[in-house]
This record gives sequence, C-alpha cells and structure tokens, in this order.
Amino acid sequence: MTDPHPAAPHPAAPDLAAPDPAAPDRFPPGTRVRTYRHDPPHHTRLPRYARGKRGVVVEPEGPEELADISARGRGDAPVEQIYAVRFEARDLWGEGDHHVVLDLWESYLEEDPDDER
Repeated sequence: MTDPHPAAPHPAAPDLAAPDPAAPDRFPPGTRVRTYRHDPPHHTRLPRYARGKRGVVVEPEGPEELADISARGRGDAPVEQIYAVRFEARDLWGEGDHHVVLDLWESYLEEDPDDER
C-alpha cells in the first residue's frame, strides 16, 4: 500500500514574503489540518511524533520568523503565522484519552478536509 502523504521536502523557502496583516488567517479556528511528513537535514520545530498527523486548529498565535531557518543563523527567515493545533493523544502515540496542543508554523500544515477519524 502506498502512503498517500509521503515524506516531502519542507515547503518553506527563504524568499517567502511576510504575511499581509490585513489578510485573513489561512487556517481559521476549527480547520482540520495535517502536518507535513518531512525529515529535513536541519533543525525543525515540527516534532517527529507529530509529522503526518491530523489535528484541528484552535487559534492563530501570531506571526514569527520560521525557526527552521533562523536557528541556522540565517537572517532571511520568512515570517509565518503560528497556529495552536490540537491533536488527540491516541493519534500521536496510539493511546491516551487527552489531547495535546502544539504551536506550529503555517508551512508545517496543509488543510485536511477528509475526516477519516
């Protein structure tokens, strides 16, 4: 069986423009999202246990420089919206009746309208 969401290179690029403060958030609260499955050869703030997992946006947290680039000492990190995303613990670790909220940069996320839960 082929994985429909294979590991992909991180979509963030150093030439991304800062978000328009007047533009609506790409992922409003309640949006179902999936994290990208990627394993870059450099720092990333997307935890391995959350890669390729489904969650729900709780709220936007505000824009910040993308840590994947700024942590490497580069001065060209794009500014992206950070979202609080809620995951069911059992979806992350296979067990647990609680949820976990992670703050994740926009480029770590893609909309996931399919509800396979």
